[in-house]
Amino acid sequence: MAGPPPSNLTLQERLMALAQTLQFAWFVGHVSLLLCSLRYGLSYLTFNYYSRWAQFSYRTAFVAAAVTYGIVVYKGYRARLRQGKNTGAPALLADENVQYLIMAFVWLLFRQIPLAVLPFTVYSVFHVMTYTRATILPTITPPPPGASPNVKPKASPLSDSIGNFVKNYYDQSMTLVAALEIGLWFRILGSAILFQKGSWILFAVYTAFFRARYAQSSFVQSAVTYGTARLDATFANQSTPPAVRQGWETVKGLVKQAHDATDMKKYVGAGQQGAGVKKAQ
Repeated sequence: MAGPPPSNLTLQERLMALAQTLQFAWFVGHVSLLLCSLRYGLSYLTFNYYSRWAQFSYRTAFVAAAVTYGIVVYKGYRARLRQGKNTGAPALLADENVQYLIMAFVWLLFRQIPLAVLPFTVYSVFHVMTYTRATILPTITPPPPGASPNVKPKASPLSDSIGNFVKNYYDQSMTLVAALEIGLWFRILGSAILFQKGSWILFAVYTAFFRARYAQSSFVQSAVTYGTARLDATFANQSTPPAVRQGWETVKGLVKQAHDATDMKKYVGAGQQGAGVKKAQ
């Protein structure tokens, strides 16, 4: 993330310089997503989720998501080109930001599913707070022009509060995102079982997305492990019919086979995997 403009500029010049950066457009996109999510949430709570304003807020939230993730993907792609790294389709699809960009377009084009907005919203909360702390606040109240670059300036109380919030709640929030994405998978599965229009296509796309998330996110892996353990304990109860227990074991076996058959390490080079996957931004 680019730093704030030089402190020797006037406030107006600093703000103008900041507003002309691609990173600021990324920030505005996340703010827009939060505002649209809030507006859609109000419509949902008042049971007006198919009103004109609700539909506008829902679609605009995913337009904003597509813009923000598109900016990150664009910058990442240019960085790959400069560094001579692999820019083939498998390597790009292994990037979480590309995956979320694709899903933003999917949710934009398919029918409304309120739960789909929430993971993007949680991410945006932390991105807005982090950018505000790292760039917005230092731009508004920069260190004195003569301050030594080797001495870290004293942070403002607001900056400290934001930093403490991010530090204390990041892991819990990522666990929440994992739980929301798991819940969303079951929500889409239910629609597919009922043969709602386009549901099987959406189910296939989202399952591929969730498979990639499981491969890359320790939070998703932990959430799946926890949920599986809870179900194991439930089905192991003596009151559970043997046929149900056998059915659960069969489902687990099929899921494991699907997991092994779709291992991304088979399609992305070991060097690419070893380099790590960029966090969703």
